[in-house]
Amino acid sequence: MNNIPVSPIETLNAAIQNHNPFSKAGIVKEQDIWGKGFPDIPTLNAHASDAIFQAVEKVQTSQSSQEKVTSLVLTAQQGVGKSHILSRTRHRLESNGGALFVYASVNNYTDLNLIKYQFQQTLANSLSHTGSQSVMQWQEIAAAMANEGFKAINSASQNLSPQELIDRFDRVCASWATKNKNFMNTLTKQVLKTKSKADPYIVRAVLWTLSESETPFAIKWLSGEELDKSKAEELGLPANSGKTNQDREAESLNNVQQILNLVSYYSPVIICFDEIDVNTSCRDDGLTTPQVIADLVKRLYDTLEHSDLGQGLVIITVMMPYTWTDTVNVMSGGIPDRVSTYTQRKPIDLKYLNGDSLVDLVGLWLQDFYQVRNLNPPHPVYPFEETQLREHGRGKPTVREALNWCAENFQVFMPPMPELPEDPIERFEFALTKELEADIREEMEDNSTIAQAIYFGFETLKGQTIDKVTVDDITAEIKPKAKNAGWIGFKIIGTENGKAIKIGVAIIQTSQSELVAALKRLIDYQTFDLTRGCLVRSQSKIENIKKTSKAYKLLEELVSVEKGGEIVYLVEEQIKPLMALRAVCKKCRDYNLTEDQVFEFISQKHLTFENPLLREILSDPSGEMPVVDDEDESLLLEDIFNPPSSDDTDDGDLSDLFS
Repeated sequence: MNNIPVSPIETLNAAIQNHNPFSKAGIVKEQDIWGKGFPDIPTLNAHASDAIFQAVEKVQTSQSSQEKVTSLVLTAQQGVGKSHILSRTRHRLESNGGALFVYASVNNYTDLNLIKYQFQQTLANSLSHTGSQSVMQWQEIAAAMANEGFKAINSASQNLSPQELIDRFDRVCASWATKNKNFMNTLTKQVLKTKSKADPYIVRAVLWTLSESETPFAIKWLSGEELDKSKAEELGLPANSGKTNQDREAESLNNVQQILNLVSYYSPVIICFDEIDVNTSCRDDGLTTPQVIADLVKRLYDTLEHSDLGQGLVIITVMMPYTWTDTVNVMSGGIPDRVSTYTQRKPIDLKYLNGDSLVDLVGLWLQDFYQVRNLNPPHPVYPFEETQLREHGRGKPTVREALNWCAENFQVFMPPMPELPEDPIERFEFALTKELEADIREEMEDNSTIAQAIYFGFETLKGQTIDKVTVDDITAEIKPKAKNAGWIGFKIIGTENGKAIKIGVAIIQTSQSELVAALKRLIDYQTFDLTRGCLVRSQSKIENIKKTSKAYKLLEELVSVEKGGEIVYLVEEQIKPLMALRAVCKKCRDYNLTEDQVFEFISQKHLTFENPLLREILSDPSGEMPVVDDEDESLLLEDIFNPPSSDDTDDGDLSDLFS
């Protein structure tokens, strides 16, 4: 930015007044771990993240089966940056590879009596997130397994990338079926020749994640849930039917061991237990959440220590210092020794910010803020001064405290607001006009901000009827909370033609992997008590989806006749008024208005009643799929895989897969 002229101070100050990038910076959510994340200073608490990757290297290179599992404890007071370290670890792995990442937010665990079953679900869900090869972590492993199977038959076979296999897998299965052959039976058999100790059903389920159409069912089965009998038979898997939660709890530890034994053959695995201090629940036997998690870590450690973990496992548990000293470190049965083995029962303590690191942190946060607006400030931390930040850093604040302080002090001197009109409705119009001047380009990429604006719009419509739909209520409490993990933003509860409706709304402007995560929840009407799912996303982002992608398959299911869901395009001209109205309500005191007056004027002028975005969410779904980019069909599967002839043997078929 040194060669770019400094932006006019009035323009900079207007941007600062219209948006505060620190307003939601202090809290790290699960979606920050898996999603885009946030600006991070790699040198801050580098000793902790370095220890994690050193531990991974140690278990990966160790020749001793007893050293293939290790564990670390990270301790720090609330807000110091424990979850930041996990987010840094995840995003470094996503960029560079090196290990599979499993994240367990214990705050989402709803029943500590089913801790092992819930962890199996965590494992399956975490491996469903995108890895370093731009596909699910499950699919990375499945591709490695499949390529091994091919080489078992033909040593000259070339490895196919995960995406190449995904693009062609369903077509191969269909081609073989026309020859009365079962491709999955053959492939599973070949993989098991080199993985004789592996559970054949788990091998089969993991391989099914290469199928665009069957991935959701395979992952559901791997999480320990029940499949319909017909679907289970189609996939060649047990249905898991008739089992109680207690049955699943009893089986889960063995299932977890089998999964980790299999996937760790191809990659090290990092398991992170977070927020164990937040959940205040107790198990029926009286054990608290930290005790239950510590016991689970010990069980995992003991179960896996002598297992065939090819590239190793690292277990990380983050907690408050007092949780370690007063709870975990005094537990019996060798639990502390298993929870913290890498540093010999010594937790890794995180450090507070100082003056230098606070300047670096603020500079990083503001870099994105200015770049997205094509602005060049006079110095990187404007409107703060470096001396001001260094002075505040002397108090060694936590990351959360520092970012909250920045949120409170991110302001500039602005000319006094013009004298407000005497008439309240004129004051409202003045306020709305002023808030509509805001630049919302950055907010158009922020799922949370958009969701809050739409939510506010529906709040103003409670009790009103739009196109035969009466809005009775709106709630952001989507249960079960752990399974939703924040992907469905809110639920509209109402009546339509005398029938109760519950519309789940997900706003996803971010990556396609996050879109997939949201859509999987949005089509699960039974779990989340919905009658309809609605995805809100920009048209350009929808059109970039490939027809062969998992996201497209899930969109097809959402808008199918059976589901009756819909896709609503996010249009800047339609969301901007909602953002402005919400801003007026939040700043009503500045404009000498009350919240009741704001709601009243919105209703009088039909500002939300006539909003096209809100009306489209409530309208009858069209059932039509959007037009998207077509994949290049020149690379047909048959160009690489040659379907077997009817008189070939199963083992011989695989040798013909490659031209």
